[in-house]
Amino acid sequence: MSDYILIVEDDNDISFMLKELLEQNGYAVSQAFSGTEALFYIEKEPPEAMILDLMLPGITGEELLSKIKKEHPEIAVIIASAKEDTGIRISLLRAGADDFIVKPFDVDELLARLEAVLRRSGRNRQGTDATDSDGAVQAGKQGTIRYKDIVMESEGFRVTVSGEEVRLTRHEYLILELLMKHPGKVFTKSNIYESVWNEEFLGEDNAVNVHISNIRQKLAKINAAETYIETVWGIGFKMK
Repeated sequence: MSDYILIVEDDNDISFMLKELLEQNGYAVSQAFSGTEALFYIEKEPPEAMILDLMLPGITGEELLSKIKKEHPEIAVIIASAKEDTGIRISLLRAGADDFIVKPFDVDELLARLEAVLRRSGRNRQGTDATDSDGAVQAGKQGTIRYKDIVMESEGFRVTVSGEEVRLTRHEYLILELLMKHPGKVFTKSNIYESVWNEEFLGEDNAVNVHISNIRQKLAKINAAETYIETVWGIGFKMK
């Protein structure tokens, strides 16, 4: 079955160009020209991924991204925008964006980025059957990973701390999953970025720090007395 992609873009020319491009490359495609229309499509049939413009009539792209990531964290979202400001990119990462591409973009680059987020999404939905040598318990699709009072359930990307659910974005989930599977191992920013984003780390992207900070804040809201992720200065991060 083809991956289903939702294009959320109010510019007709760009929307139909993207539709033709994606269909030529084997994807099933729907088009939404506003945030409200996008929500209608998502409730009807959630896509595997979205290509989301920020400048939309009514509900803005930023508002739509926030709503989607709260209600459908499994949907991969690529932001396609003419905005190049680093602060905006960091803000969108904090809100859960999986990738960002600047308009006008190269179509081959867009296809490559889409393939990458879909690969990561597919890997995140898969389970394994093992007990990790570092002590984290793993299982299949219905299994769990446990560390201290954190429980990660691979089915539905569900994470709880002391029994209370924590809402994580896909990248936050994958980072925490990576660290929890190997609690005694220190991961460099390069290790984390290349594992989670599946791209070469160039040493300048602040994405890892932003996502680690987000994870810490969300865990601390439930159990502020516990420090889960330790910074190993000059090296990287590990579960404490």
